[in-house]
Amino acid sequence: MRRENQSSVSEFLLLGPIRPEQQGVFFALFLGMYLTTVLGNLLIVLLIRLDPRLHTPMYFFLSHLAFTDVSFSSVTVPKMLMDMHAKYKSIPYAECISQMYFFIFFTDLDSFLITSMAYDRYVAICHPLHYTTIMREELCALLVAVSWILSCASSLSHTLLLTQFMRRENQSSVSEFLLLGLPIWPEQQGMFFALFLGMYLTTVLGNLLIVLLIRLDPRLHTPMYFFLSHLALTDVSFSSVTVPRMLINMHFQDQSIPYSECVTQMYFFIFFTDLDNFLLTSMAYDRYVAICHPLCYTTIMRERVCILLVSVSWVLSCASALSHTLLLAQLSFCADNAIPHFFCDLGVLLKLSCSDTALNELVIFTVGVAVITLPLICILISYGHIGATILKIPSTRGICKALSTCGSHLSVVSLYYGTIIGLYFFPSSSSSSDKNIIASVMYTVVTPLLNPFIYSLRNRDMKGSLEKLLNRVIALCQ
Repeated sequence: MRRENQSSVSEFLLLGPIRPEQQGVFFALFLGMYLTTVLGNLLIVLLIRLDPRLHTPMYFFLSHLAFTDVSFSSVTVPKMLMDMHAKYKSIPYAECISQMYFFIFFTDLDSFLITSMAYDRYVAICHPLHYTTIMREELCALLVAVSWILSCASSLSHTLLLTQFMRRENQSSVSEFLLLGLPIWPEQQGMFFALFLGMYLTTVLGNLLIVLLIRLDPRLHTPMYFFLSHLALTDVSFSSVTVPRMLINMHFQDQSIPYSECVTQMYFFIFFTDLDNFLLTSMAYDRYVAICHPLCYTTIMRERVCILLVSVSWVLSCASALSHTLLLAQLSFCADNAIPHFFCDLGVLLKLSCSDTALNELVIFTVGVAVITLPLICILISYGHIGATILKIPSTRGICKALSTCGSHLSVVSLYYGTIIGLYFFPSSSSSSDKNIIASVMYTVVTPLLNPFIYSLRNRDMKGSLEKLLNRVIALCQ
C-alpha cells in the first residue's frame, strides 16, 4: 500500500566514493577509528562517574560531550561499515529520515555543549571567586537540558519540513486537515470558549505558581518537589499543545490546520503524555524510598539520581513521540481530511490514512506497553510496598504522616490513570468518538487544572510557601 499510495521512492542508495578494491582497507580503518571513539569516550564517562574529584561542572559537561560523540559516530559509521560489506547499498526511507534526524540532533547538541563548556571556562578564569556560586549544579543541569531541548527542536523542524516537502511532491493530495472540535452546538461556542479559556489560564498560572514557589523556597529544594516542578512545567506545556488551538478554532470558526502543524501538534501531545507518565513513576519511586527506606533516603535520592531520572524521562518520551511521527510521515492521506476531534490525535489520523497502517498500529501497541503499562505497573508495585510498610507502623500518627507524604501524588495518579481505565474498561452510552473526546478533555484540560489545587490544598509545605510569598508581596505593596 505504501508504494502505491505514497511515493515512487521507498528507499535510497548510499553510493560512497570508495572503489571496490579499496573497501577492505577502508573498512578496517573506519572500524578501528569507530571502536577507538566508542571505547575512548565511554572510558571518559566511566572515569568521571567513578572519581569524586571529577564531579565538577567542567567534567560534568565533558561526560555529556563524550556520550554525545559516541552517539554521533553511531548514527553514521555502523551503517557505512555494513554497506562496505553489502553489494546492494540501500537504506529504507524511514531509516534514512531517522538517520538524518539524529545526525542533526547530535550535531546541534555537540555545538550547545561546547558552548556551555566555553561559558564554564569563562566563569572559571574571569570570575574565579564567584565560580562555585555561579556554576551551581542546578545551572549545569539546566544548560544541558536546554541543549537537549533546542537540539530536539532543531532536528525535528528539519525532519518535518523534509517529510512535508516529500509528501507534497510524491505522496498525498491532502495539505491540511479540518478539526471538527468538541461535539457542541454553535450557539454554545461562546459559553465553552469562556469556560475553557478560564480553565487554561488557571492551569498555566497555577502550575507556574508551583514552579515559582519551589524555586524561591529553600525548604522545597528536595527530590519530591524537584519532580513536582517538572510535572507542573509539563502540565503547562501539555495543555498548551491543544487548548490554545481549540480556542482559536472556537473564536474564529476556522477548523483548518496545516499538515505540518497537525503532525507537530501530534508529536508534542505524545511527547508530553509520555513525559507525564515517566515523571509520575519517578515520583512514585521517590515516595517508595521515603517511606520504605527513610534512613537511606538522602543516600539513594541524590541530586544526580533525580536529574538522571528526569533526563531519561525526556529522552524516552522524545524517542516514543519521534517513532510515531516518522511512521506517520510515511502515510498517505487521499480525500477525507475531517478529524472528529479538537486536536490531531494519532489514532484518528491513522483512520483517515489510505495507506497500510499495520506497522503504525504495531508500534502503538509496543511503545504503549513501554510508556503507559510498565510505568503504571511500577507505580502499583511502589504503592504496594508503601501500603505494606504503613501497615507495620504501630502508631496512628505515624500512619497519618506516611499517608500525607504520598497523598497528593496518589490523588494525581488516580485522576490520571482513572481516566484511562474509565475510557477502555467501562462502557459508555455515548458514541465512541464522543467518548474519546471527553476522555481527551480530561487528559489535556481537567487533570493539569486540578494538579495545582491537589498539591496546594493537601500539602502543608506548599501552603506555607504560598503564605510566605503572599506576605512578601503585601509587604512590598505597602
